[in-house]
Amino acid sequence: MVNLVAAQKPMLHGLMKMAGVVPYTVEIEPGTSMSFWVPKETINTKPKQSKKNPKQNKPVVVLVHGFAAEGIVTWQFQIGSLTKKYQVYVPDLLFFGGSTTDNPDRSPRFQAECLSKGLKQLGVEKCTVVGFSYGGMVAFKLAEMCPDLVQAMVISGSILAMTDSISTTTLEGLGFSSSSELLLPTSVKGLKALLSVAAHKKLWFPDKLHKDFLEVMFTNRKERGELLEGLVVSNKDASIPNFQQERIHLLWGENDQIFKLEHAQNMKEELGEKATLEGIKKAGHLVHLERPCAYNRCLKRFLASFYAAHEPQK
Repeated sequence: MVNLVAAQKPMLHGLMKMAGVVPYTVEIEPGTSMSFWVPKETINTKPKQSKKNPKQNKPVVVLVHGFAAEGIVTWQFQIGSLTKKYQVYVPDLLFFGGSTTDNPDRSPRFQAECLSKGLKQLGVEKCTVVGFSYGGMVAFKLAEMCPDLVQAMVISGSILAMTDSISTTTLEGLGFSSSSELLLPTSVKGLKALLSVAAHKKLWFPDKLHKDFLEVMFTNRKERGELLEGLVVSNKDASIPNFQQERIHLLWGENDQIFKLEHAQNMKEELGEKATLEGIKKAGHLVHLERPCAYNRCLKRFLASFYAAHEPQK
């Protein structure tokens, strides 16, 4: 029987190419490769030449996905909305999409290191990073490690770091015993439970579609379980980095049950004057998928404001 989710992939890939982004794989180091969707005019089959590409005159936006799906599935409603004014790069983090590594490091820091190396190989010198959920934690690491690369950030449904206490409190509040139980469902029932806490509105899909989604999107289970283990840090080791970026915009679904609006408000206070917070009503953790038009308006407004102030176009 045809897997309906897999059958939709060629159509999604076609839409991405129509929007101006194409797939490209970068070897980060021996044994480690990262898949990207990149602006087709910037690679010309030779990414290292892209620094000299005269067409590369638009600001760069990097969209970093969360834990339940790869890059273009996560950001399918944002990519086409952004490509007219921005060069959009959509990576697949390690063990998502076609990205793999034989390195045993499973930390967000290693994901960020690989992402920075990949972007630099593709000729990206400066960018704004948009991170969702797990991708937001990777984005924070990338901004901390590479202030010359990351000019600004937009973060949705994420936190600075997953500490022991936040992990325990969040899982207990949602009624799950572990991050793997929540984020790596093995059954239709488990996937429905994940969607019920991730979305504000009740979503109904036939069980066949749930089964197909589980088969296609939840690959590399062993490695992803290790990523979840590598995500949690001790409370005593947690600290607030001194981010050098001038702007960090927190763009939140006001009904997020996983990382509640209260988390965003506390984070805004911790980050200080450089941080701004904007809520989107009637949206949960999957705010960019539930209310894509509202999300895109907020995102583009922030980007336009930031680049008008810092990189006015000639």
